[in-house]
Amino acid sequence: MEMMQVMTRPKKRLFLALLLASLVVAALSTYGLWKVSAPGLSSISQHLPLLLGALLLLVLAVGALSVMGVILALLGLPTFGIFKGVAWTVINMLFPLATFLGRLLDVNKERVERSFIEVSNQLIRQKHVKVKPEQLLILTPHCIQLDTCPHKITRDIANCKDCGGCQVGDLLRLSQKYGVHVAIVTGGTLARKVIKTLRPRAVLAIACERDLTSGIQDVFPLPVIGVLNERPYGPCCNTKVQMSAVEQAVLQFIDMNGRKA
Repeated sequence: MEMMQVMTRPKKRLFLALLLASLVVAALSTYGLWKVSAPGLSSISQHLPLLLGALLLLVLAVGALSVMGVILALLGLPTFGIFKGVAWTVINMLFPLATFLGRLLDVNKERVERSFIEVSNQLIRQKHVKVKPEQLLILTPHCIQLDTCPHKITRDIANCKDCGGCQVGDLLRLSQKYGVHVAIVTGGTLARKVIKTLRPRAVLAIACERDLTSGIQDVFPLPVIGVLNERPYGPCCNTKVQMSAVEQAVLQFIDMNGRKA
């Protein structure tokens, strides 16, 4: 029996609020660390507490400026490019704390992950990344294939017979239409292998909240747009995806002028 899946539209402000709260918690924890260690350090040298305090303050300042840079970028305001790479490092460091604070506030982890994916997608879109079609990889887990299908497509998607039982055929036709790569993988290890082999300049990933979140973080600085799959039969079984959203993401990435005739 088909199960209905209700998914609310992700809101960027949820993750940003948790990110700011995490930064505040990190700042307070850092101050506590300095306060506890200062007496011992001063017994060695009176300058050590000051040096440690200045170093910790510098780290916090960079983190705060990076988070502010992300917020300004999401608002469409100019920001310093130097903080873009650092911002992702800060986000990756604070993400576990953000999800922990979310649990304390009774916020579902998947809601936090969806908000993170929306923030990430928006930042990538605002960078206006353009690649040649053959430099774009569509990556999706094998659960998009009908579970009773006898044809193995993880090694070669061309083995798909396009019977209409699942959306693998739709992805294959989209790949042929625009000249982009598409790969169906069984897990993170194979996904990394495909990326290493094809060396794409951008990735369009289709997956659940957990896999998209970890995947986006794993392949940074490679630009990734994440499209959440739909799970009408539960996780990892006969998943679906809105093909209109996938095609829209493809068009956002590829440089049509560089498309081969």
